[in-house]
Amino acid sequence: MPSSPLDPARLTAELIRCPSVTPEEGGALQLLDEILTGAGFACTRVNRGGVANLFARWGPKGAERTFGFNGHTDVVPVGDEAAWSVPPFGAVEKDGMLWGRGATDMKSGVAAFVAAAVDFVAETPPDGAVILAITGDEEGDAVDGTRALLDWMDENDERMSACIVGEPTCPDRMGEMIKIGRRGSLSAWITLTGVQGHSAYPHRAKNPLPAMARLMDRMASHTLDEGTEHFDPSTLAVVTIDTGNPATNVIPAQCRATVNIRFNDAHDSASLIACIQAEIGRVAAEFGVTGEMQVKVSGESFLTPPGPLSDLVARAVEAETGATPVLSTTGGTSDARFVKDHCPVVEFGLVGQTMHQVDERVEIDQIHQLKAVYTQILRDYFT
Repeated sequence: MPSSPLDPARLTAELIRCPSVTPEEGGALQLLDEILTGAGFACTRVNRGGVANLFARWGPKGAERTFGFNGHTDVVPVGDEAAWSVPPFGAVEKDGMLWGRGATDMKSGVAAFVAAAVDFVAETPPDGAVILAITGDEEGDAVDGTRALLDWMDENDERMSACIVGEPTCPDRMGEMIKIGRRGSLSAWITLTGVQGHSAYPHRAKNPLPAMARLMDRMASHTLDEGTEHFDPSTLAVVTIDTGNPATNVIPAQCRATVNIRFNDAHDSASLIACIQAEIGRVAAEFGVTGEMQVKVSGESFLTPPGPLSDLVARAVEAETGATPVLSTTGGTSDARFVKDHCPVVEFGLVGQTMHQVDERVEIDQIHQLKAVYTQILRDYFT
């Protein structure tokens, strides 16, 4: 057991110094494994597909009440290192900030819940169990990260009763937002094929470009919905249209486009895919071309309805920050989309203004605040 409280800011700095760009472990999970094992947690490395993951449990397996935290230690690439004012993995402290890749997203969140869990079980051993599920594959394809941990837990009869994902959730001020759900995400790669020909003789060709322009206009102009009780309206973004044609006297045979849809709980991916396919069929018939589509679904929309878990987190946030958090479903996807199939889940973490940016940084005081919030949540949950 640690003789003094575990400093979450110092632990964040140690994690930043681990160059854990997805899928490299970089020493981050090894560091956490050593700390948690020393604090009495039963640790298991759940590695899959070349990805390192860490499962840690304090308390009895199969406990009736088991509170969990989920997070990741992998980070996005640094980009142009010359554009940084500090070494990206240097964990420099200046101006009350801790600087480095992963400072916000989300080594600070992992450090805060690790420090909270270690100190909590040492000071007031709970009647139950605390589980930490930490992945090295959140910023990548996320196939062998939290999914692997949850698969392993199912196979080994490990269970969380409730879980917090420690992603940054606050837009501007510490404590202002809790995420109780996320929109789904779907990307579609569409190809329309006509007949190549000379641009001086368009009647001898079948040009897929006007067809694609019509298709993209129809899709982008269509209102998917007006929003639901807990979600903003769904959105469709056209992200690229391309032929790869350098010639001005050639009508190309193919045109490709990609769209991304962020959808609320008025839809599921299957219904949206069917709608897109139907629209492709209509335009293809209208222009005499053929169409095909490939789709990747990154996650379905989900909601943890406001209730005991969000109330528990909100009380702790208000007690430690003085802010009354709003319950939100905004933003992109997170690993909560996987955890929601295992147990009730919400997200709460730091202010995320600089995540993925050059000179990523976090207020050191906020890291300590976050540990205090997580500690209060554990106290209230097991009281």
